[in-house]
Amino acid sequence: MSIATSSVQIGRRPGPVTLTDGAVRKVAELLAEEPGSESLALRVAVRPGGCSGYSYDMFFDAEVAEDDVVRSFEAVKVVVDPESAELLKGATLDYRDGLQGAGFHITNPNASRTCGCGSSFS
Repeated sequence: MSIATSSVQIGRRPGPVTLTDGAVRKVAELLAEEPGSESLALRVAVRPGGCSGYSYDMFFDAEVAEDDVVRSFEAVKVVVDPESAELLKGATLDYRDGLQGAGFHITNPNASRTCGCGSSFS
């Protein structure tokens, strides 16, 4: 009689979205301008709509639901609802500053198609 064994790693699941250093710096800067910023988190969400089917939504939120995925990047707390987390798995949020294309940009490996504006995907 042989016994099959396997190993299981127990740990934290990777977050649905990763912030680059540039995004962390910019979000921290914007948070510092908000009243009550100590209790705020950056909520990253995916909503139905946009010209490609889904669109990204980002805003500061003081409420965190029990089933939200919460990750910290230095002093920035990021919150993602479970449905959005599935669509954002492996995504990266970056901030670029410059004359062209300045602002936040999401690189999402789950997006099969994006629109020209860069804020919606399918």
